Amino acid sequence: MARPPILSLSGVSLTFGGDPLFADISVSIEQTERLCLVGRNGSGKSTLLKIAAGIVQHDKGERFVQPGGKIAYLPQDPDLSGYETVLDYAAADVDEDEIYKAQIALDGLRLDGSVTAESASGGEKRRAALARMMASEPDLMLLDEPTNHLDVTAIEWLENELLESRTGYVVISHDRAFLNRVTKGTLWLDRGVMRRNPEGFGGFEAWQEKTFEEEDAQQHKLGRQIKREEHWIIHGVSGRRKRNVRRVAELADLREAKRTHIKRAGAAAMALESGKSSGKLVIEAKEIAKAFGERTLLADFSTKIMRGDRVAFVGPNGVGKTTLLKMLMNNLEPDTGSIRHGANIEVAILDQTREVPEHLSLWEAMTEDKLLGVKGSNDQILVRGRPKHVVGYLKEFLFDERQARGPVSALSGGERARLLLAKIMARESNLLVLDEPTNDLDLETLDLLQELLADYDGTLLLVSHDRDFIDRIATSTIAMEGDGRAIEYAGGWSDYRALRGEAAEQKEVRKTTETKGNPPPAAPVEKPKSGGAKMSFKQTHRLEKLPAEIAMLEAEITKLEELLADPELFAKDNTKFVKASKALSARQEILAKSEEEWLELEALREEMGA
Repeated sequence: MARPPILSLSGVSLTFGGDPLFADISVSIEQTERLCLVGRNGSGKSTLLKIAAGIVQHDKGERFVQPGGKIAYLPQDPDLSGYETVLDYAAADVDEDEIYKAQIALDGLRLDGSVTAESASGGEKRRAALARMMASEPDLMLLDEPTNHLDVTAIEWLENELLESRTGYVVISHDRAFLNRVTKGTLWLDRGVMRRNPEGFGGFEAWQEKTFEEEDAQQHKLGRQIKREEHWIIHGVSGRRKRNVRRVAELADLREAKRTHIKRAGAAAMALESGKSSGKLVIEAKEIAKAFGERTLLADFSTKIMRGDRVAFVGPNGVGKTTLLKMLMNNLEPDTGSIRHGANIEVAILDQTREVPEHLSLWEAMTEDKLLGVKGSNDQILVRGRPKHVVGYLKEFLFDERQARGPVSALSGGERARLLLAKIMARESNLLVLDEPTNDLDLETLDLLQELLADYDGTLLLVSHDRDFIDRIATSTIAMEGDGRAIEYAGGWSDYRALRGEAAEQKEVRKTTETKGNPPPAAPVEKPKSGGAKMSFKQTHRLEKLPAEIAMLEAEITKLEELLADPELFAKDNTKFVKASKALSARQEILAKSEEEWLELEALREEMGA
């Protein structure tokens, strides 16, 4: 007998204002399905996911969750109030003896659990919410943009976790590489209608194109049918009144079908024009370095960026990509070294904070210019040197007049991204700086942005964790690998990984050759002496943290041992006994590794005289 779906929506409708966001949506999700939910910004994807999670109440229809089924939802803006630390929040849905699951998830997402909830950044809060979901092991996960604010290492960790998990999920994401790898079915929300395809995201574009072709053919056929019926009404023989009345009624139905057909929204009419040409040399950096306290972000880095280059900056969160970008733009002084700009540089910048005052209308946000003291009351703005009515320009970015007069606070994440792109694209530039531009953009807008950047005559500096986007855009990649190292590679993300893999392989071959007795290097490297080389900041920080972690593990092991010492526990609560036994084993394993790590670091500290 087939099991019922873990979650189903039947005939669900929701209306915001006058027009329905969607109507009569029906979908069933099995417990092990791996689905992506796609659709344009503003189509209602996030709202539908919230209805599925039981967070937003629909107007009509039914929501069914299998009795005992646990549905977990990943919010875009998690609330950590009421929790002392990130770990407290991440472990909120697990038993005390399973806190290690939350710690493992936080480690995979490269997030320190001791960070206070109050001081956590937006990105850290998102990662904490993701760790909380993974640790709770629900029956179905509803993931809204899970890769936002994750670096590539964390994204790859998440991909592997999802692939190894037996839990089903529905995911909204703009990250093509992520969707291609983790999905095996597609839900497409288009103009209020839900369509379903058994293929993963890799087959979406071909399916979408075929669907649109069939729709266009059907509309063409309907138009021709209406013309034939209208001709018959005017010129036909009126011999049988009943038949005539029926055909007039049928014509009215055909006209109504034509009238109520919701046309596809066109792509945003985005345009990007470079201003006057810059000099051949755009930016030259010579042996620049930057450190904050004992932490070295960059050491002796040099590069030349020429006109027309498209340079991507990659690396883990916090490694210093944005800091390097600020130094290259002369917004931050390097500790040592020099930076020189070429002639005639005109810069347009999209930073990752994307701060637009919530109380402003889109109209005011577009026309406000703090540098010029303009407060946003103008009807026109200069678009690449030509005056244009603000509403007309916003319509090119798929905003209607009602939205233009409404507040920024009413916009979705993707709509905010489009608004900010509209602001920077109104300017002429020959150097474009984009810090995480792909966050929250729908796939169609992302495609258009890629085309515009490919045709852009100027120079592009790009910070992104979107591997597919980097592959399509970048001509070179600067990889920041920690401990002050920044290395430039030719090509995009895939080229960087391939070249980095070759370098690592060659290093391993050299290491193997040396161990087989081949001649050693001419000048043997001496071990560092006291007062010489020092431990890295990361090693020092880890050594300081380990004693507290070891003490916490020892305390938790003691509690678990006391719990398992109860001779009646197995008979009274077998499930609790099994869980506690597994937790004890896991903690003992983690403790052994932590103690070994501490011994290695302590020996290194003594050796270096740190």
